[in-house]
Amino acid sequence: ERLRVSEPSNAYDFGQIVNAVNANKDKAACADLLTITDPKTLPVLLSNKLEGEILLIFIQSLKHYVAGKDPGLAYQHLFYLSKAERFKVVLALLSKNEKEEVQQLFDLLAESQSDQYSLEDLQSLKKAYEA
Repeated sequence: ERLRVSEPSNAYDFGQIVNAVNANKDKAACADLLTITDPKTLPVLLSNKLEGEILLIFIQSLKHYVAGKDPGLAYQHLFYLSKAERFKVVLALLSKNEKEEVQQLFDLLAESQSDQYSLEDLQSLKKAYEA
């Protein structure tokens, strides 16, 4: 049963939805959440709650469900995710396999065309993710 996701109105709601999505490892529902959430609001919605497994399910959801349909949206989410509190700490704790997933998402975005980003933008963001 796929989780029904509605637009979160605040950081608490967002956290509750993210926790439910993560507990079920429901990448499709996570993709729904990311699709209806304005990327610019991510740092505020995440507050100081970014964890490795949350970053990972976001990456996997973007890779499997969002990047193919809307590479610009995937890029925007990656961009604002990199501005979230604890991003550097969480990134440093990713395993080699998890870092490969990040790399695959960037590869996918590099193959896609979008007016939301240039290849230079993508390269610069990739450095922030150490991918």
